[in-house]
Amino acid sequence: MEERDPDEDARRLAAESLAGGDATGWFERLYAESETDGAIVPWDSRSPHPLLVEWASGQRLAGRGWRAMVVGCGLGDDAEYVSGLGYDTVAFDVSESAVRLAKERFPGSRVHYRAADLLEPPAEWRQAFDVVVEIMTVQALPEELHAAAIASVAAFVRPGGTLLVIASAREEGGPVFAPPWPLTPSEIESFAADGLVAVRVEQLRARERHRCRATFHRPAP
Repeated sequence: MEERDPDEDARRLAAESLAGGDATGWFERLYAESETDGAIVPWDSRSPHPLLVEWASGQRLAGRGWRAMVVGCGLGDDAEYVSGLGYDTVAFDVSESAVRLAKERFPGSRVHYRAADLLEPPAEWRQAFDVVVEIMTVQALPEELHAAAIASVAAFVRPGGTLLVIASAREEGGPVFAPPWPLTPSEIESFAADGLVAVRVEQLRARERHRCRATFHRPAP
């Protein structure tokens, strides 16, 4: 049997959604179809992202009891990992099906899962979190929405807090076979806005794969 392209369903649904003028509706369709029609969620690895685990191990973050936010939580693996470090964790996704499935996967979880839109987040989340984790969510949106999404992510970080960004990356003007729409160096740099400063930006290359892991900090007053 011929192996399916894991990105096939995401690209099909994204194209249909974007053709209808809806930039985010395809996420709900993808998660819903993964239950009923066997659609593949290409980023569902059933484990926390290894670049998150590596980063957290180096930060020695466990046991602080602070608040954390996981952006675009999907089926919850990253959120559960962050919660396991001792954080009071809020995790959200634009797809209500994704949020429901995450809750079903992790019954009794301490994570506060919510359905919410990154482009219109709840006002009470502004500068409310000590650690914000953004893994490959902004890049899942069309390029014209990147600036607004980046601004929303950066705004979640409270004074003294840290933002971790992990994304597929490309050079300025590099080719895009969307989705996703990998982030350029200038887009990565633009997370350092609204008072945030870049601490470390890593360009990670392996064979033909180019990823970026960047850490930002909002100084305390």
